[in-house]
Amino acid sequence: MPRELTITRLAACLGLSLCCVCSPAQGTEPAAAAALQQTDPAAALQTLVESHFEQTLELMPLFATAIGDTRYDDRLGNPASLAERARFAALQQRSLAAARALPRDRLSAADQLTLDVFIDEREKTIAAVQFPEHLMPITQLNSIAVDLAVLGSGAGQQPLATVAQHEAWLARAAQFPAWVDSAIANMREGIARGVTLPRRAALKVQPQLDALAVSDPQQSVFRGAIARLPADLSAPERERLIAAYETLIAGQLLPAYRKLATFFAQEYVPACRNSDGWSALPDGQAWYRERIRANTGLDLPAEKIHAIGLGEVARIRYEMERVRIKLGFKGDLRAFFRHLANDPHSYHNSPEALLEGFRDIKRRVDPHLPELFSLRPKADYEVRAVEAFRANASPGAFYQMPSEDGSRAGIFYVNTRDLRAIPVWGMETLSLHEAAPGHHFQMSIAQELNGLPRFRRFASDNAYVEGWALYAETLGRPLGLFSDPYQWFGKLNDEMLRASRLVVDTGLHAMGWSRERAIAYMQQNQLMSDGDAVIEVERYMADPGQALGYKLGQLRILALRHEAEQRLGARFDLRAFHREVLVDGALPLPVLETKIRRWIDRQAAG
Repeated sequence: MPRELTITRLAACLGLSLCCVCSPAQGTEPAAAAALQQTDPAAALQTLVESHFEQTLELMPLFATAIGDTRYDDRLGNPASLAERARFAALQQRSLAAARALPRDRLSAADQLTLDVFIDEREKTIAAVQFPEHLMPITQLNSIAVDLAVLGSGAGQQPLATVAQHEAWLARAAQFPAWVDSAIANMREGIARGVTLPRRAALKVQPQLDALAVSDPQQSVFRGAIARLPADLSAPERERLIAAYETLIAGQLLPAYRKLATFFAQEYVPACRNSDGWSALPDGQAWYRERIRANTGLDLPAEKIHAIGLGEVARIRYEMERVRIKLGFKGDLRAFFRHLANDPHSYHNSPEALLEGFRDIKRRVDPHLPELFSLRPKADYEVRAVEAFRANASPGAFYQMPSEDGSRAGIFYVNTRDLRAIPVWGMETLSLHEAAPGHHFQMSIAQELNGLPRFRRFASDNAYVEGWALYAETLGRPLGLFSDPYQWFGKLNDEMLRASRLVVDTGLHAMGWSRERAIAYMQQNQLMSDGDAVIEVERYMADPGQALGYKLGQLRILALRHEAEQRLGARFDLRAFHREVLVDGALPLPVLETKIRRWIDRQAAG
């Protein structure tokens, strides 16, 4: 998954994204909880988590927009503000203290689960803000500079159907120059403290900024919003709004982007570190341990994760060899990789053919979903091409969840820039992961669970979210896919990517691996182009630990399924198991394990 503005970035946003608006309710959590817990701890818990979520929306207006809450669409937020970062950290501390003060033994099992998740989130967030990630406010994977352009293109998550909505967007975008000034100040401090991006990762940011810092306002991506002006506007009203857009784009946005791009090219990139791993940063080893915990929920040492990865790589490589032999290919596995890479039948010949291929997979999978799932999302999803302005920095595919009110469907984004980046034989497993029953099922179901507190419906736990999506890839055969051995190879190749990440991420950040060694390892064990290998490794360099969640999460879910099958025997119901995994939203892996084992106990006793 990319670092664009999606729910899967909530964990990172909670640690870094702040707004200049303070909630009027701030400071009330402990008092509210203390007032209620003597008589009604369930009500106290509800008050606490809802108050915290409301304040989070005000502190994170872009997140509010992403989930379909339009109340703060006129606010951008200033993630680089140290004062707002401190205010955010104080909110976490107050909420954690209030949560710990609640009498857990007087809560129902459902409320205990909510309390456990809430405490876990606060603890991980507090641990994260101890490290100065705010000094690196821009990466090639994520930044407000790119998020704003997605929204301003008119094709993003901010609605632009009414005059009021356009005025809200104009107000939000006008705050971008202030963010640029704060971000530059933080990056300068980062240079002084030795907290910068790796230079080779930072170089990938420059083209993104240059593409947005165009000299001709008529070529700006932000003009896309003008095309969304209501058709029934009066001539004077249309002229007024167009003039406001022209002033905003030419007088505020483009100068701010040019200022940022110039600073990045002339001052920041030359001062960035030459090292590749996180351990080279001040207190980098402790920082990486925090990133492991934040992204997996597990207190596993890097060496243990590395060993798990090596074991999975060996297992999957054996399965790949079996496919090669079944297909009668006479060369070794590396030769098979080269054969598939050079075969013209491996690729679609047009962007529309690629998109239609994914739509066809959707049509084939949808009828089988009720056979495996009694709980399915009400929202549908659509297949859409990634916008051209962000295609160069985007992955092959990713998912954007639907709006809460159902007015916007989920989106399975496909990057059609390079048709060779999405081979035909990898499409079925990619669709299972990003769309149904992967991210689309998990995220949409979670936000549709009206009985859950909002923080749980919209929260994201990396290992759970990505672990579920990778687990979803194992369901292809009962969903009518993987009958073609080449598609099965594609499934193995994608799983190998996730296993290799365990080896490479820990290698880079805990074991002194170089970028070049990591790239070579990725290409040794899977079919991956030179460009894709570079993009993957530089992603890990900029976002350590995130790539660990996929495989570790999948392995935990598979282990829980195996445990249930062994204990329940003929009474095991796969539909019921899937419901139990999904019905409470994204859960930290330790919390999920406790929950599923209690469910197994109930099934065994009943």
